[in-house]
Amino acid sequence: MKFFGSSDSTAQDAAAAQRAKLTRRSSSLAQLIKSLDSEETLCILDLGSTSPANIRYCTERGHKIYSDDLLISSTDPSLAIKDEAGKPTLDSKRFLEENLVYPGAQFDIVLCWNLPDYLDESLVKPVIGRLWSLLKPGGMLLAFFHTQEAGPDAPCYRYHIMGGDTLEMQHIARGDGKKGSPASKFRLQRVFNNRNIENLFRDFASIKFFLARDNVREVLVVR
Repeated sequence: MKFFGSSDSTAQDAAAAQRAKLTRRSSSLAQLIKSLDSEETLCILDLGSTSPANIRYCTERGHKIYSDDLLISSTDPSLAIKDEAGKPTLDSKRFLEENLVYPGAQFDIVLCWNLPDYLDESLVKPVIGRLWSLLKPGGMLLAFFHTQEAGPDAPCYRYHIMGGDTLEMQHIARGDGKKGSPASKFRLQRVFNNRNIENLFRDFASIKFFLARDNVREVLVVR
């Protein structure tokens, strides 16, 4: 697994990128859509800021959808602690006490998107473990992982379902919560290879890979 350091962008660059919206084709989404288009009422967890497009797509088909912006929640300064060796880390126990607080086996689908690539290392495995417990047996999780060719400056996107195999991508940035303060980019923290991804989801029943053209490895896993 390759790790990257962090650096801040200028407010001007971040603001311009945040306004930019792109689209991409997703083979894994196309497969997931088959479930979303079913007549059965599903319960869906969307890991990102509230997306009107995702809410509309799911509710129009009679499904229930919840949003949980874990990436933003992980930037809470009060989570910062030191481990036994005195190195900076985040309090994963407290993070899970405050986030992903749902009954076990509640969800049929989790839209994880690119969260593991940008989330602090100390939170990745605990979060995936919690998601496993929140999925129903046979439930599916969709996740995107950058390949090494993407580079550490790969932008972080919020994904909006447009239908079929099409996603709209909106660049997201972070701030310190103070009015008028400059925003900075979420940095790609690491690159998972296939073995890393398999280990991350080792408690799941199955995993399917889809290699996209934009240096992204798509994954569909089944609980």
